[in-house]
Amino acid sequence: MSRLSRLGAGLLAAVVIAAPGRAAEIDPVLPAATESVVAVNMRQIIDANLVKKYALGQLKQMMAGNDIAEQLKGLGLDPLKDIDRVSVGSWGGEEDANAVFVVRGKFDLEKMFAAAENLAKTNGDKVKIVSDPKCKLIQVTVEQSPKPLFFTFADDKTIVGGLDQKAAVAAFETAKAATGKPQLKRELADLVLKQDEKASLFACAVVDKDKFKGLPPGVGAGIPGLDAAKVGEQLKALRNYAMTLRLTDDVSLEIDAGMADTESAGAFGDSLSQLIGTAKGFLPLITGMQPNLKPLVDEVTNTLKSSVKGSDVTLTLKLSGDAIGKAAGGGD
Repeated sequence: MSRLSRLGAGLLAAVVIAAPGRAAEIDPVLPAATESVVAVNMRQIIDANLVKKYALGQLKQMMAGNDIAEQLKGLGLDPLKDIDRVSVGSWGGEEDANAVFVVRGKFDLEKMFAAAENLAKTNGDKVKIVSDPKCKLIQVTVEQSPKPLFFTFADDKTIVGGLDQKAAVAAFETAKAATGKPQLKRELADLVLKQDEKASLFACAVVDKDKFKGLPPGVGAGIPGLDAAKVGEQLKALRNYAMTLRLTDDVSLEIDAGMADTESAGAFGDSLSQLIGTAKGFLPLITGMQPNLKPLVDEVTNTLKSSVKGSDVTLTLKLSGDAIGKAAGGGD
């Protein structure tokens, strides 16, 4: 794989910079049960100069070998052209995990349903047509996924679906309703409204303090500079979190952890700062093995930071297009 391809893959791995944009809108299709929200601004990502220069080709290559992308292609849907935005609301634990997704864009309903019916005849183990009293659904089985996806069309600009038939039908009914009133619980809704609508991607969630037990056993053990047991205890004070990724000519990542109070924020902030310091100490090893990555390593060293303000702990990282271009072999 070329330097450019490796760099493109790295950028894409950050995605499942500009001045602050307008507040995010709450998609009314997301149900009240939602505990976390992910919003992907596909059109902004595809149109970003950085992606066009260094990642679009790799993105197309990755999608060509992706099971979901291949099935979408078979249904007559090109994610790189037809999709503008994807919103996902998820809830539940390992045993009862569920999700609803909303895809906004431009869709040929007759063509896609016809393609789905043909696939159901020739590839019935992966694609099925499911008739429900409320609507007709397309069921897609994805490799290595414990549950199939169910989706349908609310109109020629909206695809809705879920991880089970009931959730998908409920999303369809909500999307067809005229009210369009947001359903999210107040605390999560307030968190979503703080996000940047123009960001390439944002994710946020409210943490149930009665269910969250900190780090799973064994996670983080053996990482230099990390006292996993202590951090696990500190994370029990986590109340919400948000991540924002922006791609334009540059890359900007911001992760915010909302803690229970200023004391728990200070303690977790100290642990995070120590971990960042340890990580920066190992970065020169990367440069030694791959000298072409020095511009990126230098920028990570200079821009990877954490801060504490009130009960919030924030981690930020910025990478310039210039440094990415040099690392990709496009500069001195």
